[in-house]
Amino acid sequence: MPFTRPAAFTTRPTLQGTFGMSASTHWLPTAAAQAVLEGGGNAFDAAVAGAFVLHVVEPHLNGPGGDMTGIFVTADQPDKPVVLMGQGPAPAGATVEHYLAEGLDLVPGSGALAAAVPAAVDAWFLLLRDHGTWELDAVLDFAIGYARDGHPMLGRVGATIAAVGALFQAHWPTSADLWMPGGRIPAEGELVRNPAYARTLQRLVEAGAGESSREARIDAARREWREGFVAAAMVESVQAPHRHSSGMDHRGVLALADLAEFQAGYEAAATVEFRGHTIAKTGPWGQGPALLQTLAILAGFEDRYLDPSTELGAHTILEAQKLALADREAYYGDTDVPLDYLLSEEYCDSRRALITDRASHAFRPGSVPGHNPYRPLLRTGYVPPASASGRHGSGAAGSNAAGGGTADRHGPRSGSAAALGVGEPTVAQTGETRGDTCHIDVVDRWGNMVSATPSGGWLQSSPAIPELGFCLGTRLQMTWLEPGTPSTLTPGKRPRTTLTPTLVLRGGRAVTALGSPGGDQQDQWQLPYLLRTIVGGYSPQQAIDAPTFHTTSMPGSFWPRTWEPGGAVVEDRLGEDVIEGLEHRGHIVTRAGDWTLGRLSAVVRDPETGVLQAAANPRGAQGYAAGR
Repeated sequence: MPFTRPAAFTTRPTLQGTFGMSASTHWLPTAAAQAVLEGGGNAFDAAVAGAFVLHVVEPHLNGPGGDMTGIFVTADQPDKPVVLMGQGPAPAGATVEHYLAEGLDLVPGSGALAAAVPAAVDAWFLLLRDHGTWELDAVLDFAIGYARDGHPMLGRVGATIAAVGALFQAHWPTSADLWMPGGRIPAEGELVRNPAYARTLQRLVEAGAGESSREARIDAARREWREGFVAAAMVESVQAPHRHSSGMDHRGVLALADLAEFQAGYEAAATVEFRGHTIAKTGPWGQGPALLQTLAILAGFEDRYLDPSTELGAHTILEAQKLALADREAYYGDTDVPLDYLLSEEYCDSRRALITDRASHAFRPGSVPGHNPYRPLLRTGYVPPASASGRHGSGAAGSNAAGGGTADRHGPRSGSAAALGVGEPTVAQTGETRGDTCHIDVVDRWGNMVSATPSGGWLQSSPAIPELGFCLGTRLQMTWLEPGTPSTLTPGKRPRTTLTPTLVLRGGRAVTALGSPGGDQQDQWQLPYLLRTIVGGYSPQQAIDAPTFHTTSMPGSFWPRTWEPGGAVVEDRLGEDVIEGLEHRGHIVTRAGDWTLGRLSAVVRDPETGVLQAAANPRGAQGYAAGR
């Protein structure tokens, strides 16, 4: 049975050419990346240039104080996907004992206590040094120009600042000074500047001025970031107590030694075979292998079970995702993870057998010999503090619907966009923040291909550091303050990140780089793309445009770590018959609107012909692809 035919109309064409392609979540980084390709740079030069522009134009979705993961192949080794590891660990002072002594039972979602060691900048510099060709000053010139001379303000940036403005004015005055100059929020389309960040980048370039080689100049900038003026300013910024999402004031724990000792690096990718393709992801210190597990479970079904546009397909996909995401929570982290077993045919066969024609509302991690699955306290909602000065409580609120034997302790969850997982940040005067993410993909005419997902360091993460023009990230909120879990807060260990770019290989050569913002939904939104292109024959733009969905029936990775048993969020365009069918099967469906879920971009290369393609998300009228 073939997949449901995609609509003949797409919101934009799938771009095709032979020179080079760039795609990202914002048109200016895409344009910068493409300009580097046009200037003779390769895909790595282009991706780094675009990434630093993302810091400037999407500050509510990523920043220099955050993190990133990438995955790439080089033209001379197209069969060897490599992970670019830009996820910093917990600082030495980030112990469970310290956080409990601060009166916390979860790592806060905002404030410096939630900051891992910033890693994005070092990772991008490392990629440029080892695989790029351009000088650092030329690559950073685009971002420096937009920060110094200005760029048009996004409406979503203004909405984020407006929502958190009271917090800035009452508790984070440095953020108010940076993002609300003169006490007002810049209007959409107004030219805005960040001269402090422009100076920061310029000083990093100048740090290598006396070195004799391109590589040495980049390494000098890396040292200045880790040990020089940037490190000193970041550490100084966490010394003063400031408001966190706990409703209390805390100091951070980031220290100079934490920054000096960290360096980004490279790792082998985790992979699985699916319908003649190799899907490559990060290791289980990220959520990427959950997509691999889902594909391995789905591989045993006939094609008619895999069509995301049908009731049967959507149901089967949702149920497979729940099983993989339960294993994510039970086993994944920067620790000894039995990934070979979790991806094995025997294990995935056993998981597939649990899928019936009814929606599961249970938290169901699998059994792995020699390992005890972690079962978190399952919160079905959160009641924020009564005031900005109050501490969030732990009162009982309802019964547990997960079948896991633990009790809920929070009240009804907000129906906000972020609570539904539709991708945009939410913020509150209490200091509660959620942020989202960016994405960029580039392929060049030689066959270099990179997919990267920068995030963290959102403008609403923690107080701005005035002399640097950015703030620290909040990735530690993805750890637990309970001993013995695979992702317990541990000094020197990476939090289990949600950042999860993807590479697809066919016949031993890379053919697709893709990814999406969306936190826990990143892989869930990439999965229908893979099924529609690999099995259903969709073009890249058809697959991105097609209606999508995701489950919320798993513990969230972000503070306050809630879940919604049986929850499924769908775009209304999925169709009344499909949506009603899912409800009939027992899914608790939330309709999110017609064009709300997923913000994918992708680039494609046919190794046989050299023809390149690119596509980007139309939702929000912001993502863009370019190429020729």
